[in-house]
Amino acid sequence: MAEQGDTSGRKRGYAGTWPPRAAAPIGGLAPSRPAFWPPLIETLRIWARAEAGAGRLLPWVPVAFGTGIAFYFAADHEPVLSVAATVAITLAAIAVLLRRQKFFPVAVMIAAVAAGFAVATWKTARIAHGVLARPMFSVSLTGFVETRDIRERTDRFVLRVVTMESARGTTKLERVRLSVKKGTAPAVGSFVELKARLLPPLGPVRPGSYDFSRDMFFAGIGASGFVMGAVKTAEPPEGGGLRLRYSAVMQGLRDTIDARIRTTLEGDKRAIATALLTGRRDAISPPVNDAMFISGLGHVLSISGYHMAVVAGVVFFAVRAILALFPVLTVGQPIKKWSAAAALVAAAFYLLLSGAEVATQRSFFMTAVVLIAVMVDRRAITFRTLAVAALIVLTVAPEALVHPSFQMSFAATLGLVALVQIGMPRLFATADHTPTARVALWGGREVTMLLLASLVAGLATTPYAAFHFHRVTPYGVLANLAAMPVVSALVMPAGLLGLVAMPFGFDRLFWAIMGVGIDWMIAVTQWVAALPGAVGRVPAFGIGPLIAASLGIILLGLLRTPLRWSGAALVLSAALWAARAPQPDILISADGRHVGVRGQDGRLHLMHAAKGSRDVFLLKEWLAADADARTAADASLTSGVSCDDHGCVVRSAGGSLIAQAFRPEAFSDDCERAALIVTLRQAPAACGASVIDAERLRRQGALALRRNAEGFAVEAVKPKGIDRPWSPAIADESEADATVLAPRVVPPRSVDATPAEADLQAEE
Repeated sequence: MAEQGDTSGRKRGYAGTWPPRAAAPIGGLAPSRPAFWPPLIETLRIWARAEAGAGRLLPWVPVAFGTGIAFYFAADHEPVLSVAATVAITLAAIAVLLRRQKFFPVAVMIAAVAAGFAVATWKTARIAHGVLARPMFSVSLTGFVETRDIRERTDRFVLRVVTMESARGTTKLERVRLSVKKGTAPAVGSFVELKARLLPPLGPVRPGSYDFSRDMFFAGIGASGFVMGAVKTAEPPEGGGLRLRYSAVMQGLRDTIDARIRTTLEGDKRAIATALLTGRRDAISPPVNDAMFISGLGHVLSISGYHMAVVAGVVFFAVRAILALFPVLTVGQPIKKWSAAAALVAAAFYLLLSGAEVATQRSFFMTAVVLIAVMVDRRAITFRTLAVAALIVLTVAPEALVHPSFQMSFAATLGLVALVQIGMPRLFATADHTPTARVALWGGREVTMLLLASLVAGLATTPYAAFHFHRVTPYGVLANLAAMPVVSALVMPAGLLGLVAMPFGFDRLFWAIMGVGIDWMIAVTQWVAALPGAVGRVPAFGIGPLIAASLGIILLGLLRTPLRWSGAALVLSAALWAARAPQPDILISADGRHVGVRGQDGRLHLMHAAKGSRDVFLLKEWLAADADARTAADASLTSGVSCDDHGCVVRSAGGSLIAQAFRPEAFSDDCERAALIVTLRQAPAACGASVIDAERLRRQGALALRRNAEGFAVEAVKPKGIDRPWSPAIADESEADATVLAPRVVPPRSVDATPAEADLQAEE
């Protein structure tokens, strides 16, 4: 039978049981195409179609809009507003025309990117004002006081300039921020005359660090400085306007609240209570302030979405509970909508009371969108709500995109909305299940929700805390779990009741209750901050890992199918990328007075121009970016540094000498022995060392250098060609501002060949 089968199965010389020749691989040894590829590709197509389904477009619009704003801030020079606006309008019109085509989503995304770019360009053009480029001494100013900050050591106020006179310079500024001796700041709304020393807005203290001058530009401030002499109050030549009168009224209200709190609370308790209600947080002592941020409770001190949510929530439920006492209203009237309207009014008042900073505006818009959704019978907590709030914030204040508070707030909110929309229904889908119901009876559901919310919000904000503040909070979940219930249920409600009772004189009880909760919060934050490993320091890394991590968080939050786990892969890749970021070998301050050199021990060693004149803020930022636990006063910062009246010298990690020359006499030795010289003097043309001088620092700001085979790779705060309104380029840019600093080529010295007369006589 087998032989018959074999004989009958042979056709054209091969067995019929073999596969056809066309299907067989050459040689018969290579494997055929894996069978799992077609199903995998089909599965990916199904997931992609599900993500592109109806209602899934809107949450991505603010992402595209923000991308356009990011492109604006990444530009080398200011874009042309007319061109940006024309392109945005054209692309928006094209998107409308394609609304019934399959390319409509792509057209909308492209139009949103162009719109974000145009809106940011328009905002900058609308608020354009002068920015001080060089320091000015003894400037006579008159103007109106717009805002005032009471700080721990000095007070500070913003002056809207009316007249400005100086012997040098013709720069005209609209607003300046001035520091004065504590207790001498003039009242908001007053017209003053004074003399001041003005300085350009503080730029980044190192390449890649936060640009404070950009914040000041968008706040309308063109310079900072301090008052010289007395501040005289005078009669204004004209009225300050409605806005100034409003600012004076609100500042008076804040001062009154602070004074009432002061009658019951003192020290850090009073400062934290004032910060929670009025937004003034500068009076908190440094130990408590540092402990708050180390423990992960620093977000409590800045009025943000949490505070707005608590204020709106307390008012909403209180009003609804009061209205529910009247059956006629409960049956026939929409008391839920009335309660939402009352909560919206309370949130708006809280916004004005706290100073209406950009972060607070963002929080208010988010809260307002949620409350309006309740009033129009829409779901309150959805991705669409978050998208609308983000679009409003970015349209009103596009500069908020590059601010850490916006990034951290919306990352946390995105994570929480995703948790509510996706995680919570699955977690508690079977409420009748015996274990779940049993845990819920003991409050386990609430504890679990708080734990998950703290964990998700903490993880979502970690990349931004690591990038901007160079630290993470390993015990942040523990601190939030222990403190936030007390803050939410005791501190904030007592504060709101204190505000309501203050006009009637019954507020002291509520301040005392508020103080009890703040005591608990301080105890928790100090306990957590003292735990081993509580300070998670992270070295500085570039913008690339942050962008990758942001995209990963967005994918994890917005995608619904298993494609969202690609976001987790992106976040992991970003973490590995950040961990491999190289650290600079040399840091040079913008004024050239501080030079940090990485020594052979791997840590920074400091050379500075004058003893006892360390810039504490700059050194704190440098050390934080280097994940260095030392303080600015640590004696080890100058170990290995040799200094005299002429300059300083220190040996770098590679063994070469780095010098800082204070006087011309130092060049004779430094030019021969040092690999790099940092000086505010003019180096000799025949100097063989690489030189960083005052002119280069004036043009490019702070520098970071990394040693390479050619010399030093230079990274500047203001690379050549960068010219933005908040950081204008210096007119006399030099061709010598190269990105690679190589040793100078010095021609050999000419040697006098004339023999000595004595030698000639000896030979004769």
